[in-house]
Amino acid sequence: MVHGVIDVEPGYSGGTTVNPTYEEVCSDKTGHAEVVRIAYDPDTVSLIDLLEIFFKMHDPTQGNRQGEDVGSQYRSIILYTSDEQAKIIEDYINHIQGHFKRPITTEVRRLEAFYSAEKYHRGYYQVNGAKPYCRLIIAPKVEKIRNEFRKLMR
Repeated sequence: MVHGVIDVEPGYSGGTTVNPTYEEVCSDKTGHAEVVRIAYDPDTVSLIDLLEIFFKMHDPTQGNRQGEDVGSQYRSIILYTSDEQAKIIEDYINHIQGHFKRPITTEVRRLEAFYSAEKYHRGYYQVNGAKPYCRLIIAPKVEKIRNEFRKLMR
């Protein structure tokens, strides 16, 4: 959806289990969060742009949940790959904290390992858009991002 985003890959990261399955991650015993790895062209879209979208599409103050989805796999987390990214992310969070009534709980830490999710997770929304979860939970978030970030959208 976003100009400059080359690829988005669903997966798992932030935990201790090597190459976990979706079921293992959902057990709340692996320590992993459900994440996406984003490849992007920084000459087209900035890390700040991506952070703005990230923090608008979810509630970063909820801890181990997102709405009705509860568990550590739903925690808000950003995994960086360079010290420069870490500084930009931390500075951005400090900058926006005042816009929230509760503390931002988003975890920020270095990416140690990324495990690709099972194939059926890729393009899930495009394939399953008519399912109730997609219609009721995901579609409003997508619409919100499309409206608020028109200048960045394809």
